[in-house]
Amino acid sequence: MENTENTVPARSSVRLTALKAAFPHTIPIMAGFLFLGIAYGIYMNVSGFSFVYPMLTALLVYGGSLEFVIVSMLLAPFAPLQAFLMTLMIQARHLFYGISMLDRFKDTGWKKYYLIFGLCDETFSINYTAEIPEGVDKGWFMFFVTLLNQIYWVAGSTLGGIFGSFISFNTEGLGFVMAAMFVVIFLSNWEKEDNHTASLVGLAAAAACRLFFSADDFMIPTMIAILCGLTLLRQPLERGGKVQ
Repeated sequence: MENTENTVPARSSVRLTALKAAFPHTIPIMAGFLFLGIAYGIYMNVSGFSFVYPMLTALLVYGGSLEFVIVSMLLAPFAPLQAFLMTLMIQARHLFYGISMLDRFKDTGWKKYYLIFGLCDETFSINYTAEIPEGVDKGWFMFFVTLLNQIYWVAGSTLGGIFGSFISFNTEGLGFVMAAMFVVIFLSNWEKEDNHTASLVGLAAAAACRLFFSADDFMIPTMIAILCGLTLLRQPLERGGKVQ
């Protein structure tokens, strides 16, 4: 009985120590997720959905850019195959994230399943690169990084969904926030690149597919074209050289 009583405080101390170590790493993510989450919640609200929808998608889908795309999917005619392919193309990068985290997720017990579910870009960046302080449990550290980041996103999305109905200014054109978000991501990536071949392949594929497909149907062919193009150019891109 005495051992059990001593174990409970010890476990609580381990979790609290990991939470304190994880929180500072997530502060920059909190600022971005709250702002973007509120924009997403407002976007859902002005598209005709109650706050329950952004709250549940933030909890259950937790896909960032995918959640913005979900709005148009919910408003479009039922097309499960197209929705599946679109989701796969947008989130395919998580396959590589998961492979990179296989070793780090070892020996984390039941927490591994939540760590897999909550592996977004920002969480991957922290959990993969952060130097965990000595004495801090690795599994709980990664767990709290993942949990805190999702809490920020859920809170922002829910607040945007709730207060979106009280906004009195003209929200026409707010749907452009999704396009603007992708433009910002693209430009940020462009600035970090030494070789712009991959980005140019994406631009060329989008432009070419738009010539042959409608605005509603060109996205999936574009994703397929980008995948094929980057596969063909993989070796030159990995060498960091220019394509001959």
